[in-house]
Amino acid sequence: MKIVVIGAGIGGLSAAIRLANAGHGVTILEARSDAGGLAGSVEVEGHHFDAGPYVLLDRPGLEWALGRLGVPLPEMERVDPVYEVTWDDAPPLRIYADAERTAQELGPAYLPFVRRMGRIYERLAPMLRVSRPSPLRAIRDIPFLLRSLGSVMRGSGLPPRAVEALTIWTHVAGQSLESAPSPMALVPALIHAYGAWRPRGGTAAIGKALRDAAVSRGVTIEYGRRVESIDEIEADAIVSNASAIGTYVDLLRSTPPRERERMRTIPLQSPGACAYLAVEADESQPYLRFRLGGKLGCRLLVRHGNSARLILPIAWEKAQALGEDGQRRLLDDALEESWWGSGRVLLKRTPADWGRNYTLYRESMNAVMTGSFMRRGRIAHRSPHRKGLYLAGSSTHPGQWISFCAISGVLAADALLEDAR
Repeated sequence: MKIVVIGAGIGGLSAAIRLANAGHGVTILEARSDAGGLAGSVEVEGHHFDAGPYVLLDRPGLEWALGRLGVPLPEMERVDPVYEVTWDDAPPLRIYADAERTAQELGPAYLPFVRRMGRIYERLAPMLRVSRPSPLRAIRDIPFLLRSLGSVMRGSGLPPRAVEALTIWTHVAGQSLESAPSPMALVPALIHAYGAWRPRGGTAAIGKALRDAAVSRGVTIEYGRRVESIDEIEADAIVSNASAIGTYVDLLRSTPPRERERMRTIPLQSPGACAYLAVEADESQPYLRFRLGGKLGCRLLVRHGNSARLILPIAWEKAQALGEDGQRRLLDDALEESWWGSGRVLLKRTPADWGRNYTLYRESMNAVMTGSFMRRGRIAHRSPHRKGLYLAGSSTHPGQWISFCAISGVLAADALLEDAR
């Protein structure tokens, strides 16, 4: 079969390798000049940065996906402490790799909470590695899955600051505790059981490993090839690793009008604003340091050696309302704060910059994985609207992590291979 993959992000590369391993001819059309998508890298004045993701919290999922592809896992460095959360009016809290040490920070209710979440994770983890999981496989945990993250955390017995620290990822995704899905409460159990990791060379090392593996298996990658319409592609099958929502809204003419409008109503996640910095190396500082409070909400400093990124999450609706000038002013306000230290600004990126540089759908990374979206069902890997079209990427999987994107590529390819038999 002649197969075309749209986009050389993590999902697209994973799908391409899986299909090439099965003996099919695969061409990837990539709009940019390099592979990896948002999981790529940035180099400025000799400083190397991750472009987007900054930590791996689901090593088992990534190992599962790379194992299916026959790609070795890049060398990893364990992050410890995993992160720190600071406030203006309260002492900082640190999350460590060790659960008991973390409990000294968060209180005695923490260890029982983590044990409960760990048991639920072990039961639910297999569902992350199938395309359309059956509710029967999760029947014991359906009450948990029907709850919001806020509901789960209210039952944890943890103090409010501890809850804020443990649910910090909702700020990054632009979710409220009541809209966020309950499985986000499983993250601490993942951290203590499997660790938080940074690939040597940054998260871009994962994209590079997949790119090299794809090329070695005979996959052709055509750079500078932005796809405007799926209908103009001549192929036996297509895997879209572009935004799944954008695929149906912008790239496919045959999307039913009602479905196109439904897709347009799905909440989107902004990449936020980011400043790439040259700083003084300080090994006493944690790798990830969050700041909560004030008019800017959540801010994050990712520090590695003498390079750092100051990240300002911005809800998608707010970013659109601000416009590019307003986004830049907000980032400048974050840079004027003193909590993160000091450094020389090498590069700034606003959501508008991300949209232009990474061909993002409406300046968004993906759909926000709300509880209702997760329960209603992710966007299917096998398109119901066009025969021979398959989708990979975060909107087809319950989250935005690199591991989920890799898994989604494997599952999209598996759906295609099943249909080709």
